[in-house]
Amino acid sequence: MRILSKRQLKELVLYSPQHIARLEKVGLFPTRVQLGPNRVGWVEDEVLDWLQTRLEGREAPIRHSC
Repeated sequence: MRILSKRQLKELVLYSPQHIARLEKVGLFPTRVQLGPNRVGWVEDEVLDWLQTRLEGREAPIRHSC
């Protein structure tokens, strides 16, 4: 199991920390893990599953024939 730091999470998800916190609060993003008094992280597999769900939910691109 790998834990992502805030910096790693931001590079992977491309959301601001504030937006991630809002999504977590309403249950729309994997919950952070408290690692210490001043350190949090996210389980990489949970974040990757969340991203995969987003990819599967998008519309397929429209292909135009020439």
